[in-house]
Amino acid sequence: MQVTIDISMYPNREDFIPPIDGFIEKINQFDNLEIITFPTSTVVQGEYKHAMNAVQETIAACYLEFNMAIYVAKIIPGYEAL
Repeated sequence: MQVTIDISMYPNREDFIPPIDGFIEKINQFDNLEIITFPTSTVVQGEYKHAMNAVQETIAACYLEFNMAIYVAKIIPGYEAL
């Protein structure tokens, strides 16, 4: 099953651009996904388990590197937005 995940990251710090750039860099390291970044969110599209795992691993890595952030995600199973 295909999934589209539209995710936004809101770092809890004044210098918020480096964590956002780090998230985008990390999520783009995963293969077999279509990923496009817009000014307000990143869209991840691909096979459900692979896409969800990529988002989960990226959030965990960003937490370890950048500490606290809030993530807002829309997960749309069976929909190909890109």
